[in-house]
Amino acid sequence: MKTYSKLLTILLLTAGTGSCGNDLTENVYSSVTEQSYNYGEKDFAPIVASVYPPLRNVCDHWGYFCAQEVTADAIVMPPNASGWDDGGVYRRMHYQTWTSEQDHVNNMWSWFYRGALIANNVIEQIESGTVPAPSSAEKERGLAEVRAMRAWYYWMICDNYGDAPLVTSRTGDLPAKTPRQEIYNFIVAELNEVIPALSDEQGGSMYGRMSRWAAKALLANIYLNAGVYAGQARWEECIAQCDDIINSGRCALSPDFRDPFRATGVENSKEVLFTVPFDKNLAGGNSLHMFSWHGELKNKFQTEATPWGSGCAMGVSQFIDTYEVGDSRLEDSWLLGEQLAADGSPLFGVYDQKGEPLVLVKDLPSASFTKETEGYRMNKFEVEPGSTSGSTTDVPLFRYAQVLMMKAECLLRLGRPGAGDLVTQVRQRAFRDDPSKAAVTDEQLQANSSYSYGYVENYAVVDPGDRSPVQFGRMYDELGWEFAWEMYRRRDAIRFGVYTTKSWLSHRPQGDYRAVFPIPEQVITSNPNLEQNPNYGRNQ
Repeated sequence: MKTYSKLLTILLLTAGTGSCGNDLTENVYSSVTEQSYNYGEKDFAPIVASVYPPLRNVCDHWGYFCAQEVTADAIVMPPNASGWDDGGVYRRMHYQTWTSEQDHVNNMWSWFYRGALIANNVIEQIESGTVPAPSSAEKERGLAEVRAMRAWYYWMICDNYGDAPLVTSRTGDLPAKTPRQEIYNFIVAELNEVIPALSDEQGGSMYGRMSRWAAKALLANIYLNAGVYAGQARWEECIAQCDDIINSGRCALSPDFRDPFRATGVENSKEVLFTVPFDKNLAGGNSLHMFSWHGELKNKFQTEATPWGSGCAMGVSQFIDTYEVGDSRLEDSWLLGEQLAADGSPLFGVYDQKGEPLVLVKDLPSASFTKETEGYRMNKFEVEPGSTSGSTTDVPLFRYAQVLMMKAECLLRLGRPGAGDLVTQVRQRAFRDDPSKAAVTDEQLQANSSYSYGYVENYAVVDPGDRSPVQFGRMYDELGWEFAWEMYRRRDAIRFGVYTTKSWLSHRPQGDYRAVFPIPEQVITSNPNLEQNPNYGRNQ
């Protein structure tokens, strides 16, 4: 127990815990400990469920959301007259000049490892019989579910940090780094082993849990990015996992694009394969509206909480310009134009545009400072009237639309036909007024991206930077239109060769090493067995 506490402390160490000193002795403040508590079968389900709460950090603008969206080319969080500078932390993410002491770097590391180490603990409790299962079948299924969730957390570690400690038990010395390829191999092996034992139920009692289809979507994602993680493409393997999901008949696109993002009624969705459940009272964490919306939008959406200042998270103009005319996903994903109160009365600015109509405009001068009405805001996730700072709306991590798009991308990269038909299926919901516009061909998907890359000053591109064609760039655009706000963009940008090569808004390339984040400085300092990721120094 003491060794596990030490591992936990070292791996999770961040600025928030760094002042605790060097005494790692465990202090027990209750007479009931893990060793003295008599677990029963009734504890089995709650123990399995304990691996999921760390997922509620997914929308954190001080962590995962910002790292996946703001470091890429679709969303930015610039300061404005209401504040939103916070020492320049969001601008550094946009510039890709974060350091090993950046809160985002620390916070992601902390919750990824918290999830992985909780899973280790649960696995050992179940395997040892400390927590008895109601039946052998439930034990097998529960272990498979926890191991699949541990694989998800290690996917996040592999994806964001590259080489990192791979810890699979509660005991051991302070860990050294495991090569990224070995972490990838571990994840793939784990998922292939446990998938047959997972529940094949879609939604219902498996909503928000790691079902067979969620685990296959996870494995497909890992194969999709295998070239990044392990240096060898696995397009065929990705297609195989996608085909299993497609051919199961359990999953389907929702009739309406916005259905997976509604506040209620998503529990039996055939499109949502894996999601993070939120509740404004019982399971907070979805505060996307609070850090994107202008405070006056409280009067439009009738929320209980007032969004923070004039909001911050908004669309990069160059990305917004890529949308096709008639694509309903623009307004389904982005709040734009004149904003009215719920009763139809006009809303007005209260900061640098005080008294002027609250009209959200597309163009941004830079990422250094914006007016309070500049930038399209989040409109993808429904926010119910009466919402507090935590919305009740769940945030899907895997959707059936992504399964179709993953297969389409792999077909393109293999030079095989069929990608256009799959992407057309996904697009049909977005072009109901003119169905002919939904159709896209394999050849079109191979074209360059329509994104006008370049460094922006005073609303205009002043330095185009690298304008070389993006291979399969139209496919990259399609991913952006379908999955805006869903925290895929960084990973997609890396895979398509955009993330560390192109310029956009106030971002210029900072080096290929920025494709992974540094290990938090205090973790490095506390564990002599760890080395920093290449090219990162103390202030880099």
